[in-house]
Amino acid sequence: MLRSNALSLAQKNMLDYFQTHDVKYIAEDAVFKNLSTGQAHKGKAEIGALLHYIYHVAFDARAVMSNSIITEDKAMVEGRFTGKHIGEFGGLAATNKEVSVPICIAYDLENGLIKEARIYMLVDVMLQQLGVGAPK
Repeated sequence: MLRSNALSLAQKNMLDYFQTHDVKYIAEDAVFKNLSTGQAHKGKAEIGALLHYIYHVAFDARAVMSNSIITEDKAMVEGRFTGKHIGEFGGLAATNKEVSVPICIAYDLENGLIKEARIYMLVDVMLQQLGVGAPK
């Protein structure tokens, strides 16, 4: 069975994006929504700044993907956000603590690019690992 060109492009782009978080895979008018906080970031430049801040300024981190599903117009990834808290995040000064937080992201794709991302991250788990939240 032959895959369509659109599916092949979406799969290639998303697999590359999962590894690099390169903004070349994000549409100019994309929106990333953090459903834990309600924050939304719009446009390739703003989203790129967010990704840089999260992965290289607030944390020295990476995404470790365990499962993914990719179609021509949708993608979903499950994994963990792992790294060291090295800078201010949500009003909390750097703790230099390691975090490993479950994450799931649902993507809408258009022409092989990310049009929207809905991020489900267990912020309570992250805060507990940073020493802020009480264990339950």
